[in-house]
Amino acid sequence: MAQEYVDLVSNLPQDILQRINSFLPLKEAVRTSLLSTQWRSLWSPTTVTHFAAGGGTTAAVNAVEDSLEAVNVFLGSYESPEMRRLCFRFPEGDVTIVATKGVDKELHLNFSHSRKEDKRYYHMKMELGNITPINITNLSTLRTLHLRSVSSVTEDVASSLLTNCQLLQSLKIEKCEGLKRIGIEKNESLRNLLILDCVDIENVFVSATGLRSFVYKGLLTQIHMKNASNLVDAELDLEGAFGNGDFDCEEVLSLLSSLKEVETLATSGWLLEWLCSAGVIFGRLEFQFYKLKQLRWVDSLMDNAKRDSLACFLNSCPILEKLFITIDPSRSSVTCPYFHQHWHEPHLWMDFPTVKSNVLQLKYLKLVKFVGFTIDEEDRLLSSLVDLLLVKTIVLKSITVTSHQNISWGVVKVPDKQPTRRWWNCRKGTVITLPRNFSFALLEDR
Repeated sequence: MAQEYVDLVSNLPQDILQRINSFLPLKEAVRTSLLSTQWRSLWSPTTVTHFAAGGGTTAAVNAVEDSLEAVNVFLGSYESPEMRRLCFRFPEGDVTIVATKGVDKELHLNFSHSRKEDKRYYHMKMELGNITPINITNLSTLRTLHLRSVSSVTEDVASSLLTNCQLLQSLKIEKCEGLKRIGIEKNESLRNLLILDCVDIENVFVSATGLRSFVYKGLLTQIHMKNASNLVDAELDLEGAFGNGDFDCEEVLSLLSSLKEVETLATSGWLLEWLCSAGVIFGRLEFQFYKLKQLRWVDSLMDNAKRDSLACFLNSCPILEKLFITIDPSRSSVTCPYFHQHWHEPHLWMDFPTVKSNVLQLKYLKLVKFVGFTIDEEDRLLSSLVDLLLVKTIVLKSITVTSHQNISWGVVKVPDKQPTRRWWNCRKGTVITLPRNFSFALLEDR
């Protein structure tokens, strides 16, 4: 007879569950809500505060200060495990703010609106020397902050909150409709910055000497990075260009130059294509990614122009060790415009042998992974890329190809003095030999 399972932990008294929950990091603590009804009840907001509505500047200032003070008190309640989540109403625009705190000075603020209003644009800024004159001891020691769905109604709360978080190390700003500009100035404490899916943003300015990681996901816009010499990781997950204005090649190159000291970089393939179509030759630029060890390239498809622009970009990565190339059909396709003027000279019209001959030796490249490619005898783009990498590398140890069906293959050289096109089966999979100056095999990894 099978022994009946008894969930002893979920049947503990609620105050003990709250105490257990209070010791968990926020990400893991939230997952406990899936365990049972008892755990889910721990995440019901414990306090609902309604600020008095009023008119005029004074009332608005008071509402901001009241909001900051409420959050400050909430952060100071770590000795009260039942205070994990706080919900309060902002007087204007029927906005509900849900605050969730983590164990290690972490705070998530989610701004929700009970009614749909006309979009109004606003800015968000974080700068030293503009502190709200209230007792904000707990805010000043906050380490991690996540702002989601801030609107023009609550922009003063968000900006005041940022300004008063003097020791903030990690900031995530997500899905803030109407947000046009983010300004972070004269900051020394911030280490990680994520800006995700803010569809209206037109300008990002960051001056943070201690910044180590920068992630931007959305439309390409004006991004100005200053004093970013300590930046190690950067990700530009670009879904297209913002607005209908002309592509500003110089501005994009200025952004890339500010990222030149990163060790890992992720970027969208179409951005490199656009730059090369505008005549940029990466090997001739005044800067190189001379510390870059890992490059992630992602796009909705691979074509000749994207392949050639990637090959061109590799000339600016002299110590690259790892290369990841991903095709994701779920991403939107971005069509390259026609450029009337060129930065250096047009060069994507070259045949691939010429493109390949212009690629410098990749002396340190050890690992290459292709994801989302079709393993096909007729896949000339994949074949030509593998061909290039085998020719230009010296210490390459591994090339793997993963198909859309999630089947992985390893790529190895096949010694053959007179290569011809032929197929055969072997114990590990199918070997494909192509008519190149050398041969290589794709081995299915089962």
